[in-house]
Amino acid sequence: MVDKNIGLESLKEYYGRTLKNSAGLKTNACCCNETIAPIHYEILESIDSEIKDRFYGCGSPIPQALRGCTVLDLGCGTGRDAYIVSKLVGQDGYVIGVDMTNEQLAVARRHRDSQAKHFGFSKSNVDFRTGYIEDLAALGIEDNSGDVVISNCVLNLSPQKNQVFSEIFRVLKPGGELYFSDVFAGCRVPAALRDDPILSAECMGGAMYIQDFRRLLRRLGCLDYRVVSSKRITIGNTEIEQRVGRIEFISMTIRAFKLACLEDICEDYGQVAYYLGTIPDHPWSFALDAHHTFFTGKPMAVCGNTAAMVGETRFGDHFKVVGDRSAHFGPFDCLPASAGQCDVGQCGSGNC
Repeated sequence: MVDKNIGLESLKEYYGRTLKNSAGLKTNACCCNETIAPIHYEILESIDSEIKDRFYGCGSPIPQALRGCTVLDLGCGTGRDAYIVSKLVGQDGYVIGVDMTNEQLAVARRHRDSQAKHFGFSKSNVDFRTGYIEDLAALGIEDNSGDVVISNCVLNLSPQKNQVFSEIFRVLKPGGELYFSDVFAGCRVPAALRDDPILSAECMGGAMYIQDFRRLLRRLGCLDYRVVSSKRITIGNTEIEQRVGRIEFISMTIRAFKLACLEDICEDYGQVAYYLGTIPDHPWSFALDAHHTFFTGKPMAVCGNTAAMVGETRFGDHFKVVGDRSAHFGPFDCLPASAGQCDVGQCGSGNC
């Protein structure tokens, strides 16, 4: 069970009653600074304004190929991302939004019927549940039940991150995907700043040091994650900038898959992947991450981990992977020809 007295109540107060809209934020950390896909902009036009006015997020964590999927949105707030996903999964898909803030969920719930009508659905495919992302079992979310888990600048707020990520991988189906945007730190945030209520509420106090995040995933059996995008955060508040000092905060969008076959470095099995050009709105290319862009019909040599990510997940219908793991050729050199060194985290192992 979750201890509700370790900072969560102050966060509920901040997001439920203190903030009236995104203009009330004291920094830029929880403001979306990522380009939104054109198809998502089109959907946003049909989302009720009350939902959008109280949106707090640092990215656009909505992956591709969601038709028919069951998607969990952790820390869904008023439901902006949940409703975008609602449209993308279609009438046969299902979205569960989880949040601990009653005031935000009240906004999300009262628009269920109107949003279903906007999308041309016969009934709503969204369910909003009040609870804690550290304890999804208490909300009736079963093992191996979700195709995708998304979250937008919320996981940093949890004081029990190991429990949050453990729950995520529990509820994901084999081959399922965690796709989220959040604030990370270039070093470990000192305790004095972690405990500061404003810095915590503004997504910096609880920001994970990126290497500690990597280690956490390894402990949970996820040996490789991928960075989709990253951008340095400008705080935009002189007083808070002085308190933070030299700590660099970065907004990152990350994808990680529940795949038992992943290895801690990229290994070469002589495999080649072809993108078929069949993912909706991606006819010519598909970017798995910031380091791997596939072009329709063009063969691309891939490591074993990448082959699994595109071949043994929901993306498998959109790729042709040639080769298996019967022959091994040593470590895979996944560096582009122009690069001298791979950034840690581009391939999540940091050893690509």
